[in-house]
Amino acid sequence: MARRPLIFIASMLALAPAMAQVRGDAPVNPFGGDAAAVAAGKVLFDSTCVICHGAAGAGGARAPALDTGRFTRGADDFSLYGTIRHGLQGTPMPAFAMLSRDDVWRLVTYLRSLPRAGGNSGIAAGDPKQGERLFFGSAGCAACHEINGRGGTQAADLSGVGQRDPAALEAGVKHELPPPQPWDVPPMSVAAVLDDGRHVRGRVKAEDGFTLVLQRRAGDFVSLDKLAIRSLETLPGEAFPTDVGRRLSSAQIGDLLAFLARQKRRDPGKTSRVRIEGGLAFGRLVNARQEPQNWLTYWGGYDAHHFSELRQISRSNVHTLQARWAVPLGGESPLEATPLVVDGVLYVSGYPGDVYAIDARSGLQLWKFHRQQRVTSPFQINPYNRGVAVLGNRVFVGTLDDALLALDARTGRPLWERKLADTMAGYTLTGAPLALEHAVIVGVSGGEQGIRGFIEAYDPADGRRLWRFDTIPGPGEPGHESWSGDSWKTGSGATWLTGSYDPQLNQLYWTVGNPGPDFNPVSRQGDNLYTCSVLALDPATGHLLWHYQFSPHDTHDWDSEEDLILADKVVAGKRRKVLLHADRNGFLYTLDRTNGKFLSATAFVRQTWNKGFGPEGRPVVDPASVATEEGHPIFPAVGGTNFQAPSFDEASGRLFLAYEDSQGFSSYGPVRYQPGRPFYGAGIRVNGNAPAPASVQGIMALDPDTGKPLWTHALGRASLQAGVLATRGGVVFAATGESNLIALDADSGQSLWHFQTGATMLASPVSYAVDGRQYVAVVAGNMLYSFALPDPEEGPR
Repeated sequence: MARRPLIFIASMLALAPAMAQVRGDAPVNPFGGDAAAVAAGKVLFDSTCVICHGAAGAGGARAPALDTGRFTRGADDFSLYGTIRHGLQGTPMPAFAMLSRDDVWRLVTYLRSLPRAGGNSGIAAGDPKQGERLFFGSAGCAACHEINGRGGTQAADLSGVGQRDPAALEAGVKHELPPPQPWDVPPMSVAAVLDDGRHVRGRVKAEDGFTLVLQRRAGDFVSLDKLAIRSLETLPGEAFPTDVGRRLSSAQIGDLLAFLARQKRRDPGKTSRVRIEGGLAFGRLVNARQEPQNWLTYWGGYDAHHFSELRQISRSNVHTLQARWAVPLGGESPLEATPLVVDGVLYVSGYPGDVYAIDARSGLQLWKFHRQQRVTSPFQINPYNRGVAVLGNRVFVGTLDDALLALDARTGRPLWERKLADTMAGYTLTGAPLALEHAVIVGVSGGEQGIRGFIEAYDPADGRRLWRFDTIPGPGEPGHESWSGDSWKTGSGATWLTGSYDPQLNQLYWTVGNPGPDFNPVSRQGDNLYTCSVLALDPATGHLLWHYQFSPHDTHDWDSEEDLILADKVVAGKRRKVLLHADRNGFLYTLDRTNGKFLSATAFVRQTWNKGFGPEGRPVVDPASVATEEGHPIFPAVGGTNFQAPSFDEASGRLFLAYEDSQGFSSYGPVRYQPGRPFYGAGIRVNGNAPAPASVQGIMALDPDTGKPLWTHALGRASLQAGVLATRGGVVFAATGESNLIALDADSGQSLWHFQTGATMLASPVSYAVDGRQYVAVVAGNMLYSFALPDPEEGPR
């Protein structure tokens, strides 16, 4: 079928923000106001900058005016030099590192010489309150534009428009822009009629030669295959109405100008109070299994099965799987993010501080959010972000400098930001939040730096903190007696892996990491609650309902930051609500999740630390397994499994996970706590001359009833930082340390397909569907891939 010709429509570049303060490599302008430097700077400006900023810096469609004298991110010469030299990350402003130092100063000198448009005089004389009523009412501005989160999504955010000079502001209100340049691409709205008879209209958000993505007035996105478009009509009046000057009186325009001139910046105090209707409802999250075409939470659903009911990709056809698209997510380090998919839009965190919305069918970017990290610790060892949460029309994400953010899911614009902890004390946010109906739950990283761990809940609408649970109990709190002396103050107990939630019981389940220091137990005698535990909390109050500790007084860095799978199973002839957990200590646990009662635990790899379990499920720890200064061999080593996703098929009762069966060495050395610095207490292997037993690693299928392996698939490299995904098609997908995404037969473990990504894989695959086609997506290195079967009816494209 021949592709119908369509005019290529590019999305209009967002206005670049005001110049930011960036430290350059030259502190003083050597030219001052020298006339020759001004003339040379003008020549450079006209050849380099005018394409975006317009003649004489008067502003253009691509970037703001520079003749206003208002550079709110740094207006001094030093800041302007740095902005030109280094650019503004996350904006269209590029770095001009190819210019010489003197040429950059000539540009700065020229900018200083520009006459101030409108005299920089101030605020229009109309009635701003009446202008606000017009903006959000009869003038119709808010149908497309927003101010502080209130209004439409289809045009520019005007929260800071008051920084423009009065003449440019008035021209913008009247939609009287300068004549377009050949390179300018205007915003465009279209009405499409599809081959199946459907009519779709909206603003063009993204496009390539094969796909057209529209954003409708409600803010939702529609992705169209161009081959399925019967006709396409442009709607210029909707995209850029030109009749504003005729519809409004001069007095009304004056009122609008008075209101807009007062909008100097996006106001978090107002954006945090805005109501945004629609989006992903809590009821859909509760019933996520009924929407296998979506991937709605970090684990796929509140029950944390990390399993897909999609079956289009099967044992019989997976060998034909092919990459459909790939998207770079920034940075140079490998990423650990797991994407979410909501109604055809994929939300994923990239390089820490970045969040993307991507068309899940084509890979076209719909928006990108960037937040520059404001505080950086030199001792940060886990510079990752594992994902986002979505509730309603909000996307929630944490940052390495301990901020929890809410973004508008329709635009990527920030709504609120809350600081959780002191980054320089070792805290970071690396885990994906968990969004419930009335609370966003988040845990903290930093267990290697002697933090005092906690879990917090925030109001999704405005970011108010609702409650906090400290995982290391202080004086007077239950469990405090399990810490000797003041060791509780540096007890660690990080909480960075996303928890699970049972909406019927209304119980929140969260895992806790190992105690600090990691290996040296001398100063922290006792069980060290609530480290290496699962906590059941009341999500409304944070009150502890019950707990179970997997590894009391851990001395091996066996944190319990692994998945908590909620299932209904028959145990000893009785159907029970259970919690399944494959722990790093090498045991698969089954607990009654209503009350935390221990039901069973079976080792799935070799272990030498546990002699059994007491009547209440307390492990009988072999005293010889505790770390010593001299050290001794121990099983397991780094852990039987780790934090990346296992996958549970409740219908067949099989659990799939990455495993490592190897011997380690248990020793400790001296340690001294210094805020924010490593707090390991690790020892040195001094008597490890004897060869260790062979290590085995790979993917395993377990029977949770017995804890015994059903099959194993060996890998040449350990893959404990990469996850697995089983599907109803009988295929198990696994990301591996060998850089391969592999597909295995769920019944036998036989290899069916693989794709060599050529990059380190530290993430878990997910599956989703768009327009009836199943995809498998995974991050490898800093690239997000999506795979699908070939279309048997698809011809050459």
